[in-house]
Amino acid sequence: MIIAPTHEHFLFKRVLTLIATLLATSVIVFAVLEVLPGNAAQVLMGPDADPAAVAAKATELGLDQPALQRYFGWMGGLLRGDMGLSYTYGSPVSELIVERLALTIPLAVLAMLLTTVIALAVGVYAASRHNSAGDVGLMTLAQIGIAIPNFWFAILLILLFSVKLQWFSAGGFDGWYFDDGVWRGLWDGLRALILPAIALAVVQAAILARFTRSAVLEVLREDFVRTARAKGLSHRATLWGHVLRNAMIPVITVMGLQFAELLAGTIVVENVFYLPGLGRLIFQSIANRDVIVVRNCVMLLATMVVIVNFIVDVLYAVIDPRVKASEI
Repeated sequence: MIIAPTHEHFLFKRVLTLIATLLATSVIVFAVLEVLPGNAAQVLMGPDADPAAVAAKATELGLDQPALQRYFGWMGGLLRGDMGLSYTYGSPVSELIVERLALTIPLAVLAMLLTTVIALAVGVYAASRHNSAGDVGLMTLAQIGIAIPNFWFAILLILLFSVKLQWFSAGGFDGWYFDDGVWRGLWDGLRALILPAIALAVVQAAILARFTRSAVLEVLREDFVRTARAKGLSHRATLWGHVLRNAMIPVITVMGLQFAELLAGTIVVENVFYLPGLGRLIFQSIANRDVIVVRNCVMLLATMVVIVNFIVDVLYAVIDPRVKASEI
């Protein structure tokens, strides 16, 4: 298939924007961590360590090098796929991140699935019954959901389902594991992620439901909707087959931003549920002044956010052919 020049130009601009954004992000991440108080060598050696020993440890870790040299060394390592060694664990940072992503990615995806299902169902239902008691009630609940901090809601879930009802454990994660060629840890792993995913999804579902309702209401006023109904299509077929598709552009924009928000939200929720994911690794590394781990983890999260936004931009023209790529 031959791609139109406008689409080539659009993709080229988006790729350049992606690269420029990642470079700017790397500079910001490195600079912010440089000015933070604390010294990894001092933390590793202890508060009462001899200054000469601390200085020797700093030299061993490369902390005595100029900031610019360390920045380019870090970027060169990333281009080679080398994230360096953790100051605290003594292991390659890439191995630590891959190990923790095995929990964080499924948690974020599960939370995003819950968010999407709940939000689309609530938003479309409320829009189709505009100004009814159901619409007002659901939007009131959505407004309450927006105001609830996810860490506070996570604590409530633990008190209800773990402490009182004892349906789920209050925290911990045994990991995904194989036994005799069978993935026996799948259900146990998902069971451990259900409450954290719900805690992450509630606020995001409330936000997305309100956006979905507004987008669907706007499309419902279009002439083609009345034409579809005049041709004999049922209300449900018109709503889900025509209205929702045309309302998805603003909804997908919010969904892309929300997935990034979910990844960031795991830092707090993983600590509430004591889950050994990327968020908890970042939290522990900040406490230990393990700057190299924090730097690479934050850069990874930022890269995920930028890539998700890039995909959302490209999906605009796919979802709604009326939108020209050159106008996005």
